[in-house]
Amino acid sequence: MFHKEGFQIILGSFVLMAAIALGAEYGISNFYLQKGIQLVALALLILVLQFFRNPKRNTPIDDSLLYAPVDGKVVVIEEVFEKEFFKDKRLQVSIFMSPINVHVTRYCMSGNVVFSKHHPGKYLVAWHPKSSEENERTTIVLENKSFGQVLYRQIAGALARRIVNYAKEGTQVVQGTDAGFIKFGSRIDLYLPLGTPLNVSLNQVVKGGIDVIAKA
Repeated sequence: MFHKEGFQIILGSFVLMAAIALGAEYGISNFYLQKGIQLVALALLILVLQFFRNPKRNTPIDDSLLYAPVDGKVVVIEEVFEKEFFKDKRLQVSIFMSPINVHVTRYCMSGNVVFSKHHPGKYLVAWHPKSSEENERTTIVLENKSFGQVLYRQIAGALARRIVNYAKEGTQVVQGTDAGFIKFGSRIDLYLPLGTPLNVSLNQVVKGGIDVIAKA
């Protein structure tokens, strides 16, 4: 299954790679060069397909659990001052996604969307210290009775050129369902209330909608 955000890119890539493969078949007489070009075209198509894959995840609905919103590696766990929405100290958990990870963003908890904003910006590498403030990003705040208000931020990276965000202020969302997509590599920052018991450690690899980040 592929994410709907990739349908046009997948179709365009298929047409382009097919044209390259056919061009090599009928336009190049050297057998090894011909097959080499065709293999490269096939490999590029496979990369596009795997990037936009959208595996079905059966997320158990549990208001006492906060699930990972994306697949990737936990690269930051620290107390920071969140200055856009809370304007106070929060516990930050950041998950870095490489180009080979699933890039679907899933709602980490059920609740009400109380804030949703897109910020245009730069495309620094996702692990750059200033990427969370200077890169293109979206800021979304969810609220429920178990965790109170939790902020997650989709951050574009050096390759990511488009962030898709489905969260709309005033709507109710369901844990584990599709919240958006980040195209071609990036990261997610979570900002939790101080003292939230975490269920992950630094450098741990997590799967969105499956692995638990924190417990209420």
